Amino acid sequence: MPARGLLLLLLLATGAAGGRGVPGDTLACSQGLACRLLDTDVLCGMELLGSGCGLALARLRLEPALRCTGTAACSPCLQARLRLALPPGTGCPTPSGISGAEDGDEGSLVGEASSSQPSITALLLLSGHAYASSRCVAVEVRAPLASAVPGQPLGWVTFQCFEAPLGSELHVTAYTDLHGRQKLSQRQRVPDCSWPMAQAAVPQCQVPRLQVSPGPKEVVVEVQGAAAGHSYTLRLYYNQSHSTSGSGHALTASGPMNYSLPADEVLPCLCLQVWPETQDPPRATLCPFSHDTEAWERLWARSRLVLHATEQALSWSLSAPCDVLAELVPCWQSAPTGPCQALPGLQQPAVGQGPQEFGGLQPHPNLCVQVWSSGQVRLTQCLQGPSVTSPGVLPGRTSDLLLLEHWGNASLCVLEQGACTPLASFTSTGAGQPGLLEQELRQDVVSGQCRQVWHPENGTGVTLWACPLHKYLRARWALAWMGVLLGAACLLLLLLLKKEDVKGWLKSLRADCGSKGPLRGCRALLVHASEPAAERAACAMMAALRSLGLAVTAAPGGGSGVAAWGPLPWLHAQHRRALCDGDTVIFLLTPAAVAATHQWDAGAMPGAGAPKSSPGTQHSPCPNDVPAVAPCEVFAAALSCAMPALAAGNGRYVVARLEALVPAVPPALQEAPAFALPSEMGGFLRALAGPGGWQQCQRLEPYVTAVAEGLRRAVGE
Repeated sequence: MPARGLLLLLLLATGAAGGRGVPGDTLACSQGLACRLLDTDVLCGMELLGSGCGLALARLRLEPALRCTGTAACSPCLQARLRLALPPGTGCPTPSGISGAEDGDEGSLVGEASSSQPSITALLLLSGHAYASSRCVAVEVRAPLASAVPGQPLGWVTFQCFEAPLGSELHVTAYTDLHGRQKLSQRQRVPDCSWPMAQAAVPQCQVPRLQVSPGPKEVVVEVQGAAAGHSYTLRLYYNQSHSTSGSGHALTASGPMNYSLPADEVLPCLCLQVWPETQDPPRATLCPFSHDTEAWERLWARSRLVLHATEQALSWSLSAPCDVLAELVPCWQSAPTGPCQALPGLQQPAVGQGPQEFGGLQPHPNLCVQVWSSGQVRLTQCLQGPSVTSPGVLPGRTSDLLLLEHWGNASLCVLEQGACTPLASFTSTGAGQPGLLEQELRQDVVSGQCRQVWHPENGTGVTLWACPLHKYLRARWALAWMGVLLGAACLLLLLLLKKEDVKGWLKSLRADCGSKGPLRGCRALLVHASEPAAERAACAMMAALRSLGLAVTAAPGGGSGVAAWGPLPWLHAQHRRALCDGDTVIFLLTPAAVAATHQWDAGAMPGAGAPKSSPGTQHSPCPNDVPAVAPCEVFAAALSCAMPALAAGNGRYVVARLEALVPAVPPALQEAPAFALPSEMGGFLRALAGPGGWQQCQRLEPYVTAVAEGLRRAVGE
């Protein structure tokens, strides 16, 4: 019997004696070939006896596939695809000498090869070896000789499939009985759960779902959709870059479960992750608290800001359980319970958890650092607070004044109450003569008595100075005590001289002092020209109005104060604030102001920046009405801010004309209520108070007379 027949008998005997098939194995061949599975579990290592006549192996290709026993009960495997060819120079007999008589069970062959035609029968052995298992199958292939060309491919034979654990490597080898024992070999990994087809059909790759139910005291995490009989892992961790909490908490289960988490442990960076217990499994990740308001409040309550101060530098470190998107803003706090004024241009982002330095910022007892996030102040720490490390006493005093100097124009202003007040308008105690300490503070900066806190070389364009104020406060207190003693002595003298008259005067004085100022709570912006008469009148008017409780801000001209900054930006800001807050804007008319108004109305002010009036609203000033003085550009800039709003009927505007110097109101300002001062002082004060502002005051004439007399003296000088 030929060698091929002996091999077939051996394979059949092996299969009958104990060969076992694997359910789901399939064999397919391309058109023109016939094939069948002789055995799906052959003893690996069996020798194929070559007869010198057979088919050659041209190519071996492995492709991922699924072996399924149900719709969602599949396992991954590798499909082996062999390309066969008739070897060149074959020594096989002629077609007339070949028959298929030895294969009596042709009916089990798969394919279209007819047994009536001459053909070649080949035996193939496929083996699949994994790390812990191996399997071999025997295949018979029959090819017709009529269409076979030596050296050319005949078709494909596909075996499905070699099964192995998820993600494991499989070594597949194909042998043929051709003389010389030809073989092809290839290694490939069995698909794991990253394969999309495996995620939907392989039970081990189906990731459970997570459902979070928050409560007042605890959060319940529910694991849904877990495959029965397959284990999975649930992990809870804080997603943070500095990784101070390790890998988090993990637990393993084999079915649906509920896990309770205390509400105190819920932070914005808390994440949940679940995956099946397989090699390289897919993972479902959920971070459900990133926008939870209570979680963010809990995070900021556990965060801590620590300041480190040395003699020449200030650094900070922010520790938080989660990564935060925030800014560190240095600020100046004059009083322990007062507001903290942010230093312009010094903010920097919070990066990491380690110490970071405010480069160029010198320590001072009034310095604080705020943490801003989502438009709110989350943390505040001052250099006088508990979480501060410093080598000793910090330089400077808590009573120091913070001055801001703009780089390039050397103008100084005081940082207070959310704004920068020019020295010409600053009062050290909130009352008294504006600009009283202007020259002294400038001299302190020049002489080096002020300590430089920030320098423009750091890129902000400003310099910050901490100037001592205690020496001026001491001098003013001494003068105040002397005045009190002198007043007490005069009062005693009056009591001795005229007791009855003094009693009546004291009663009226007590009634006046017990009532609040009639203009308390009102604010005004006083705009005047830069000339001696206007400045004297403005100072007298501000002093008198402030005694009535009116908060007045002056917009002076000249070469110092705001004019050194450039008038238009500051005036625009003050005017916009007055419109938003409902304050009164007072135009004080003096000769220079009238000249500026006429030139502005005629469109002749260079750089005023205001739109030109329409032909119907322009006025031609009379030569007799225009004083022979130079116009004030600062006053013209104020008109550029106010005239559009005045024409539209927006805001509260009042015109105060010094009747001794200005005979009439210019046409451009006639839309606003005007008063000739000091004769119409009563109407002027009522206009400042607004509707109903004077109803609670029973003594109007003393106020009107006092204010008018003070203004008359100032204009007379």
